[in-house]
Amino acid sequence: MVEKKEKPKAVIVGGSIAGISCAHTLLKAGWEVQVLERSSTPPTGCSTGAGLALDPLSQRLLQSWLSRPELLLEYSLPLATEQVEISPLRSLHSIDGESKRARVLSNDENFNFRASHWADLHSLLYNELPSDIFLWGHLFLSLCISDDKTSVKIKARVVESGEIVEIIGDLLVAADGCLSSIRQTFLPNFKLRYSGYYGWRGVFDFSERENLETVMNIRKAYPEIGKCLYMDLASNTHILLFEIPKKKINWVWFVNEPQPQLKARSMSMKVNETMVKKLHQQVDEIWVPELAKVVKETKDPFINVIYDCDPLEQIVWDNVVLVGEAAHPTTPHCARSTNMALLDAFVLGECLLKWGLLDLKSALAEYQSLRLPVIYAQVLHSRHVGRIKQGSTLSDRERFDPSAATTTQNFPELQIRNTPFLDDVPRVIDLI
Repeated sequence: MVEKKEKPKAVIVGGSIAGISCAHTLLKAGWEVQVLERSSTPPTGCSTGAGLALDPLSQRLLQSWLSRPELLLEYSLPLATEQVEISPLRSLHSIDGESKRARVLSNDENFNFRASHWADLHSLLYNELPSDIFLWGHLFLSLCISDDKTSVKIKARVVESGEIVEIIGDLLVAADGCLSSIRQTFLPNFKLRYSGYYGWRGVFDFSERENLETVMNIRKAYPEIGKCLYMDLASNTHILLFEIPKKKINWVWFVNEPQPQLKARSMSMKVNETMVKKLHQQVDEIWVPELAKVVKETKDPFINVIYDCDPLEQIVWDNVVLVGEAAHPTTPHCARSTNMALLDAFVLGECLLKWGLLDLKSALAEYQSLRLPVIYAQVLHSRHVGRIKQGSTLSDRERFDPSAATTTQNFPELQIRNTPFLDDVPRVIDLI
């Protein structure tokens, strides 16, 4: 008689939002979970980092994982509207001390997203999990699938001591990001595609100076901020901004530049004083003074280099599965990266719950079949939207010229609402 195993074990490599979301769904599916993360400690909620736009489906999923669902509302702000605008020419920015208003190209008043800070969302999810499932300061080195395909052995190095440890599980979940080492194991010739531009990012913190003139002016220039995602377009560039909780404004400015030489395994690039000085000069040349002032008064702006890849044809190998940016490096123009990762986690958990350990192969095959069509459509659509907004060469039309665009034209591609599968995601069950 074969002894029945009490719980299957999943090893998740990567403790960012994709990884800890999978931890939630796999625990709910009855799995034992171990999370390996190379960072030595959990994030502490620093003021820099990314603002996130969470779609309605992601909001429902997140609330289903929280013991107090109302906390998501406390840690996020409504983005009820998405507004795409043409920024006026710099020479017309100021007339009698007042900024000339931008022309609105599209306005979605039923956007229904919510804005959060990456660190806040991570903290919400992390605090709901047992602390003993995390192995902090563990760097993934290699994997080995057993001959009978029933287990996978992971080698990792303890960063602090240099000790090499081995961990065996029934399933390996690769949530190790855009530069995934696990993906590279199966696709050794894989290369990311540089988009042709990078993003200056920053979070302007006005929590202790709400009456600052800069804050009053940005609220006057962008009167719906606090409930609207603004997207301003200029020639060969665009910038977005929205408010996130705790009196902060998140902004991202996309700049056409040759591919930077990154020195570390990171999509973010450290900047020096000369680079920041150039940023301040350029922002004055292009954007309205109220917005330029917010950028110039943001502490510690940084560069996020924008990559994606052609959609993968496979995201499962035996008992190894890719999720999040490991499965679909994506440009940020349709707010897909985090939202796709959350849905990856949900679908994976439901497939495992449906099929159980006795048929892990079918569970992972269903996960792959459900996610690949969505990944394919959303990655390529986001790439296309980015090329339009940055004035890049397009195969099916002339380059987009904001100065020649009129408000009577239809620009459905510029709206996040029109992302493929946004409201019609292939489902495992009817819970979503």
